[in-house]
Amino acid sequence: MGTATQIERHGVADEVDRKLNELLDHARAQPGVNHAILAIERLDQTFRWVGATGDAHPDGPPMSLDTPYWIASVTKLYIAASTFKLIEQNALHLRTPVTELLPAAMIDSLHRHKGVDYSDLITVQHLLGHSSGLPDYLEESSKGTTPLLDAIAENDRAWTIDDAVRIVREDLVPHFPPQDLDARRQKIRYSDTNYQLLIQILEHIHERSLADVFERDFYTPLALTSTGHPGQHGLNHSPATVWAGATALDRPNAMRSFRDLVSTVDDQVRFMRALATGGLFERTDTIYRMMGNWNSFPFSLNPMPKSPVWPISYGLGAMRLAIPRVFTPFTPIPSAMGHTGVSGSWLFYCPDLEVVVAGTVDQFEAAAFPFRFLPRLISTLQDTLKRN
Repeated sequence: MGTATQIERHGVADEVDRKLNELLDHARAQPGVNHAILAIERLDQTFRWVGATGDAHPDGPPMSLDTPYWIASVTKLYIAASTFKLIEQNALHLRTPVTELLPAAMIDSLHRHKGVDYSDLITVQHLLGHSSGLPDYLEESSKGTTPLLDAIAENDRAWTIDDAVRIVREDLVPHFPPQDLDARRQKIRYSDTNYQLLIQILEHIHERSLADVFERDFYTPLALTSTGHPGQHGLNHSPATVWAGATALDRPNAMRSFRDLVSTVDDQVRFMRALATGGLFERTDTIYRMMGNWNSFPFSLNPMPKSPVWPISYGLGAMRLAIPRVFTPFTPIPSAMGHTGVSGSWLFYCPDLEVVVAGTVDQFEAAAFPFRFLPRLISTLQDTLKRN
């Protein structure tokens, strides 16, 4: 595969540079992956490495450091951060019932489990932490039908929150009742439905579009000039092509319907730096409320899951990747907190190393790749970036 087509280095020893190039080549060599980009930056900016390889589109140009890409569910970090900004302002509370925030037509009978309607028990905290039990309108389907996420690989389509709610209410079954929020551990199951409802709550409280909310909360204060929703006015370049196996996905309607963002590695790193250091928030404890009280996802035998499973855990808008000590008895790998996306995108912060990592492989069939890749990456960085 060769080495990265474009490299930015600062404070990187030659041996570390070689290993990072090998890791980027490893990402590019995954089945179906046509390009990859990786950024690593220490919070104090004494260490920075960025590399890209492959073509951004089937007919070029090469992937570059300023190529925007679809970050997929990494967007949940932004949604959660905007939600916590409202909580800081007392405009919202974690235990506010969703029925107080959204129209009855959207919520009534949305969560009916074993004959009991639990819809009025769902709170903002349930949505943030995936403890509502609501099924995933994107990845789940009734018997004999195709999940929406798989269907768009065949044909472009658009949908609205009302369509998502209809799928959940009419075609799917909740997995468990909304969890007891006072329990030490809660059952969780990843569901995009939760965050579609949070988007509606943000737009309802702010009385403006999600794009405008993010403009005020992130784009302007952090100078995120290359971040926005697909098709949004002001984005200078089309995002890198996303692939589903050997199919290059040109799905503008679907990409807008996901409500997920397009960004660059520089903007991603800048956002995570502000999030990890508490710079996004007014209160110093807010980041610990968001990235704390971790609950583990269920164990799965599926070798290529699209959604996170054990040993991944979830806080209130962020994943934690912590490799159990039994798997690395001699050299424990530091944990990292952030998020991944179904297209093989990632944005994480490793507190022990004080480093942010961002990137993507833009391949639906590589959704689980970041969970295998990041431990190798963090292990590679460990000797160089450990705290003094």
